[in-house]
Amino acid sequence: MKLGNPMRLLFLRIIVAGFTLAISFTSAYAIEIKEVTSPGGIKAWLVENKAIPLIAMNFSFEGGSTSDPAGKEGTAHFLTGMMDEGAGDLDGAAFQALRDELAVRINFDSGMDQFEGSLQTLSKNRAQAFDLLKKVLTAPHFEKTAMERVRQQFLVSAINDEQEPESLASRAWMELAFGSQLYARKSSGTPQSLAAITPDDLRAMHRLLFSRKGLKVAVVGDIDAASLALMLDDVFGGLPDTEPPKPVSGVTVAKGPVVKVIDRDIPQSIIVFGNEGILRSDPDFIPAFIMSEILGGSGFASRLTAEIREKRGLTYGIGFGLSPMDHAGLNVGSLGTRNEKAGEALAIVKDTLKKMADEGPTQAELDDIKTYLTGSYALRFDTNNKIAGQLLGIQEENLGIDYINKRNSMVEAITLDQVKAQARRLIDSERLIVTVVGKPEGLKSTGTGG
Repeated sequence: MKLGNPMRLLFLRIIVAGFTLAISFTSAYAIEIKEVTSPGGIKAWLVENKAIPLIAMNFSFEGGSTSDPAGKEGTAHFLTGMMDEGAGDLDGAAFQALRDELAVRINFDSGMDQFEGSLQTLSKNRAQAFDLLKKVLTAPHFEKTAMERVRQQFLVSAINDEQEPESLASRAWMELAFGSQLYARKSSGTPQSLAAITPDDLRAMHRLLFSRKGLKVAVVGDIDAASLALMLDDVFGGLPDTEPPKPVSGVTVAKGPVVKVIDRDIPQSIIVFGNEGILRSDPDFIPAFIMSEILGGSGFASRLTAEIREKRGLTYGIGFGLSPMDHAGLNVGSLGTRNEKAGEALAIVKDTLKKMADEGPTQAELDDIKTYLTGSYALRFDTNNKIAGQLLGIQEENLGIDYINKRNSMVEAITLDQVKAQARRLIDSERLIVTVVGKPEGLKSTGTGG
């Protein structure tokens, strides 16, 4: 994330799960997506594009940081750092040298609910590139010296996160929202948990996550369906067909009002605010998302930006939006402002939220955001890699293979009454969870949540 930093997590999810998954799944033109099934039964979505001799593949496995053992938070995140440290018959140096020689990019990332990977290669090098990926997936090395080097890198990042105001504020917010539940844990780990992770822990996490069940694959570029089918079995066929990690269940989001102030001698207060949202699978997600974009997204056009930044100059930036995870949804935002203006800024945030809940948006605001959302689509599909990422996201969110080509019409069909209904449903300015890092004037810790 990577996704470990809670602030980065929250707002990556806002951008990726909200903006990308809910905004960009459409086009001014049709995209032909083929579902390819390998002889061994592995499925993938393919967009064939021979115009450029490149191939991009994105894939994911079910399970992520929520599968970390207790006391060893950051194990899945640690695993991402070890995936280029040698695999199969190649030690770390040889693996990296061959990868660079072939101009192959292989990356991994761990989220709360998924473990994702990607590959980019020239089509002429696809056989060797896919073989490298196969080695990584099926036979990674967890050599002690390499592991200690990676551990030190992650430890430095974790120590910095514990001092960084945005990270502190967002992590505290997640802890208030989720209490002792798995979503409250720091997915990139703490200095203490990272120090406790052993090679056996990494091997166990690898066995747990890397299964053909729950595997999702998206491929875009210079490869045909028949060749892709064979490649799927070659690359992924050696993985076990075991059950993926059990999903998080019974997740609840605490209710405010609660304010937690974390005292730090810094000139600016970092404020994170929000409450429970909705899941991406909710049938009213699109009107809810449109409402949240009018309120806190789309840059300078949003209400919060207009009120807090443009009219009063209280912040350089403020954002607010839906952040749906697999088993819980959030409405969450953040801003930074001078300590002496913290109370005033939060009061204006609450007033702006209340007005949205009470009145909803105007027809003009709805028309403008529809124009923006439908018109900005093409920017999300201008490279093979971006398209592959979109296709994978659609699969993860179970939106259907035809979603790209019907999404704009779905947005256009949303009415003002639907958006107003979601504002009333989701926005509650009196029950916000708020965390503040700094020396905020006009704010103090209150409440306990519930």
